[in-house]
Amino acid sequence: MKVVAILPARYGSTRFPGKPLVDIAGKPMIQHVYERTAQTRSINRVIVATDDERIRAAVESFGGEVQMTRDDHPSGTDRLAEVAGRIEADLIVNVQGDEPLIDPVMIEAAVTPLLADPSILMGTLMSRIEDFEECTNPNVVKVVSDRAGFALYFSRASIPYGRDLTQNVVPSPSFKHIGLYVYQRDFLLQYPTLPETPLERLEKLEQLRALEHGHRIRIVETDLQSIGVDVPEDVERVLFQLGKS
Repeated sequence: MKVVAILPARYGSTRFPGKPLVDIAGKPMIQHVYERTAQTRSINRVIVATDDERIRAAVESFGGEVQMTRDDHPSGTDRLAEVAGRIEADLIVNVQGDEPLIDPVMIEAAVTPLLADPSILMGTLMSRIEDFEECTNPNVVKVVSDRAGFALYFSRASIPYGRDLTQNVVPSPSFKHIGLYVYQRDFLLQYPTLPETPLERLEKLEQLRALEHGHRIRIVETDLQSIGVDVPEDVERVLFQLGKS
């Protein structure tokens, strides 16, 4: 099976304009993501999807592949689907362009179930929550899954709720969602045509659209962690992990 990773990259982030091009240890952030993604064993091709000429120039300068997209996409998934419609692939991996520490092992873990079972249309990752503050932080998306490893629900709220637990105790098991997705290509092309759903709008979580339309999402647990760059202060955290701070 041919597996293609697509990295959506926007210049106009509200909280951090120009984020994909921020310098991290001498390289633009998108280069870190690109190079780590390319190290994944099952990935055959890596493409940056952008609507910005500055990002295109930066990717081409380090020898990466880039494809330009429309500038009116409402989400990264729509941008992903535009590029996926132009290429040959069996699986499409959505790696966020603001994950400069993404581990290739994490990507491989998400891809493996879909390689083994073509009936699985969509997959993603989760990791165990150990810190109570993460349970209550709405910016940390939580997930619960069934015994077969498929997501039951994603929420910004604390799920599951430990009714009989004392205050400030993390319910066990508790998992946070890692925003890396794998799609069967045909399902990804269909995804933007699915109508938005009530829970998706309420929680502002696009993956709920799949669940509300009756599609299953395979979710794999990983012990590995990554640091997403949402605001400028996150760059220091990444540099610290790289030993450059």
